Amino acid sequence: MREVLERRSFLILLGIVSLLFAVVLRPFWSAIFWATVLAVIFSPLQHRLLPRLGHRPTLSALCTLLVCSVIVVIPVLALLSAFIEEGANLYDMIQARELRPREYIDQIVNSIPFLPGFMARTGLDVDSLRSVLSDSATGIGEIVAQQALSIGRNTVNFTVKLALMLYLAFFLLRDGDTLVTYMKAAVPLSEHRKLLLFEKFVEVTRATIKGNLLVAIVQGALGGIIFWLLDIPAPVLWAVVMAFLSLIPAVGAAIVWLPVALYLYATGDWGQASILVAYGALIIGLADNVLRPILVGRDTKLPDYVVLFSTMGGIALIGINGFVIGPLIAAVFLAFWDIFIRDITPDSDD
Repeated sequence: MREVLERRSFLILLGIVSLLFAVVLRPFWSAIFWATVLAVIFSPLQHRLLPRLGHRPTLSALCTLLVCSVIVVIPVLALLSAFIEEGANLYDMIQARELRPREYIDQIVNSIPFLPGFMARTGLDVDSLRSVLSDSATGIGEIVAQQALSIGRNTVNFTVKLALMLYLAFFLLRDGDTLVTYMKAAVPLSEHRKLLLFEKFVEVTRATIKGNLLVAIVQGALGGIIFWLLDIPAPVLWAVVMAFLSLIPAVGAAIVWLPVALYLYATGDWGQASILVAYGALIIGLADNVLRPILVGRDTKLPDYVVLFSTMGGIALIGINGFVIGPLIAAVFLAFWDIFIRDITPDSDD
């Protein structure tokens, strides 16, 4: 009886201490999360470098982190710099009322001959609809611009978290195998099931990051390139917006480039509009269908409705990082249940 009481008391105290430690680390959750993601994604490279560098974990972790910085960190910093600059310019234009969404909407409506008559026959209030669309366009522009300005104003905080992320990523790369061993030892399951769970966790983590984030980055980059070639203002800013929207099924990058194409049609730029529509439908639209099976494989692809709800739920709960953490949690959740159904349920006597 005493032994059972001591065990339960210890488990309760362990839970309390763990919770308190998580609260202490709360300001740095985003840095810890992205450091873990980098370690999981680049750990295969670290393992390849280890024997070539004389089995020196510190050196191989440093080299891996250097490659990670060149491939990921430096391009992201350059992108953020351009995003902040273009966001500031957009904010200034909105404040100076140089952007006039109502006029743009009028041009689009007037360029489609049957649209005003159709709206009148269906009982739609043209003025109210125009006002709603105008206010929505202005509000979206302000939100995008303010997000860019917010990143720029919090440069010190961002720099500190970036340094902590790289610092932690180094140790996770160097000591990752040891940490995984400790974590496996702490999980009260058989070796076979622990191996399945950890392998599945790594698999879905890489699949979620590559399948969602990397494909979204490619789609955003493709959108930014065509905006730049067509001389559309703020191509980097809208590339970031398209990348973000590409993470959300049933929304996608088309919500950005399609209204721009309609405006180009309305203003008589039929050539540029047609190029943008063809490029958006064929290149940007097909990037997901072509790249995702190559990068991830069909078996680990989440259903679109799961991605939609997990992405929106993640953003609502924890902010901008939720667009990755939400689908990742959903993927791990489905993976655990898949293992439960295949491995545990038929072998309940084990």
